[in-house]
Amino acid sequence: MKKLVFINACIRQDASRTWRIAAPLLQELSKRYSIEQIDLTEQSLAPVTKELYLSRGNQGLSAQDLAWGRAVAAADRIVIAAPFWDMSFPSVLKVFFEHVSAPDLTFRNQADGSTIGNCKAEKLLYLTTRGMTIPTGAPLDQGTPYIKALCWLWGIGQVETLAVCGTDVKPHDQIEAEITAAIEQGLKICEDF
Repeated sequence: MKKLVFINACIRQDASRTWRIAAPLLQELSKRYSIEQIDLTEQSLAPVTKELYLSRGNQGLSAQDLAWGRAVAAADRIVIAAPFWDMSFPSVLKVFFEHVSAPDLTFRNQADGSTIGNCKAEKLLYLTTRGMTIPTGAPLDQGTPYIKALCWLWGIGQVETLAVCGTDVKPHDQIEAEITAAIEQGLKICEDF
């Protein structure tokens, strides 16, 4: 069975609207993939310090960072669920990326200064809900471009964002209808994912 890595940055856990979209999609994907969840809501990740950065040159990554990085690199597919916070996503997700985005783990540097991604995944699905009415691709959406750039570095192919916007400002019934529609759209994405 192929492997899917699910990176969960839904800080509010079950109360998260992003998680409400992710849960049925993961259930559907579990029919075709072995799913490994990296639950960032249960981690106390520290930002990369000078000492940690310098130790990377000596293969000084922690056992946890190596395990996560290897899981990401070996995954056939990746799903990220992260609400829209401060114009991108929760900081724990950025810190996670800093811990696993390392030379000879998720990418490798070439003698000519270029890089080659080490990740196997052909597709990544980024699930998010935005309290503000900022559509995907708008200049104020900094989450999607960051994840696309990181996927370029890691060698991951197609990146798709599924978002529901305005969840802090729209009427409750409209939000619920849009979440239901996003789940339906996500299930269709899962058919070819």
